[in-house]
Amino acid sequence: MSSTASGKTSGKNATWRNWAGTVAARPAREVAPASAGELAEAVRRAAEDGLRVKAVGSGHSFTSIAATDGVLIRPHLLTGIRRVDRDAMTVTVEAGTPLKRLNAALAREGLSLANMGDIMEQTVAGATGTGTHGTGRDSASIAAQIKGLELVTADGSVLTCSERENPDVFAAARIGLGALGIVAAITFAVEPLFLLRAREEPMPFDRVLADFDELWAENEHFEFYWFPHTGNTNTKRNNRSAGPERPVGRWKGWFEDEFLSNGVFQAANWVGRAVPATVPAIARISSKALSARTYTDIPYKVFTSPRRVRFVEMEYAVPREAVVETLRELRAMVGRSRLRISFPVEVRTAPADDITLSTASGRETAYIAVHMFKGTPYRGYFTAAERIFTAHEGRPHWGKLHTRDAAYLSRVYPGFGQFTALRDRLDPDRRFQNDYLRRVLGP
Repeated sequence: MSSTASGKTSGKNATWRNWAGTVAARPAREVAPASAGELAEAVRRAAEDGLRVKAVGSGHSFTSIAATDGVLIRPHLLTGIRRVDRDAMTVTVEAGTPLKRLNAALAREGLSLANMGDIMEQTVAGATGTGTHGTGRDSASIAAQIKGLELVTADGSVLTCSERENPDVFAAARIGLGALGIVAAITFAVEPLFLLRAREEPMPFDRVLADFDELWAENEHFEFYWFPHTGNTNTKRNNRSAGPERPVGRWKGWFEDEFLSNGVFQAANWVGRAVPATVPAIARISSKALSARTYTDIPYKVFTSPRRVRFVEMEYAVPREAVVETLRELRAMVGRSRLRISFPVEVRTAPADDITLSTASGRETAYIAVHMFKGTPYRGYFTAAERIFTAHEGRPHWGKLHTRDAAYLSRVYPGFGQFTALRDRLDPDRRFQNDYLRRVLGP
């Protein structure tokens, strides 16, 4: 590695792979900028050399949204908190900062994000740029908590945007797919650190569907996992608490979250992959492995969980009022098929937001995520599930597997044309283009 004006540059044509192993790319060169200025210089040099440029995060997207054969921007030097503004209750953070580092740093400052996803390995720019979300009745995705962005555009200039400054860019770039520029820094809204009381318990699938509206309305954060081939779910209800703090004990946490949810589940999936006929029995055992528990802790220790078992995933956002019917159709499809599915289906919700290409843009939303263990055939299951999701005007998660293109997406996103017009203005030469963006946004 040699130091240049554009940060650390590698002349090697190393192959980049994502977390799930579904995408590989061989860039012409890699650059690791340590500042917005170095990032801007890397973009200018790419333009001079006639190369496209993409930034990668931690590789947690299942799609090829970050792949390039041009210049690959690595984020590991563009990290850290720039400033905490306690008057405005915001924190400004470099784009490559991992969420787990941000969450821990905020907690030390007595602060927290309002909501977050269920894993925290992603970088802040990668997570927000693809629309990563958790679950919430009133609090929305991570991107919806953004108050300002620093964006390096195709000509190498650094554009600052917020609700007051370049508001049209701000409306779109919070979930920009890497199509409008490369994010250098993000300013998030934060609030004083609070406690969440988590209540986790098994519940029959039919009861969850029958009571879904009530469970959603009565809890700030409700989600559940349904195990295909069974009538069982595990539910999780998170609500703010006055305390006292009562975290999961160290031994109990290790046994349930590491040994059972990762170690034993990994072994069960190995068996299921080798002998698919065993999957329904394994699913019945897995769905009953975790007992009910209640605990109270700071937000990131409640919202997030370790995810060490590798998988592939498709997730669609459907109108919240359609989620029960969609799940019934999904269960019926699995029941009449010969599919063997060892991973649970995850269901979450989000309120409507105003981000142009957010999966919750303009509508109350429910998310349905289907998974398959890495190395098992998944296309039959995902194709059948996608047919159901799209019949309900589903919007695919930008970082998870799907087959939709610009013709479909322009129908389910009212602001699609505004986004592509902004892209034409900010990146007329398609410096940030790749095959994935060509498919989902059009040429």
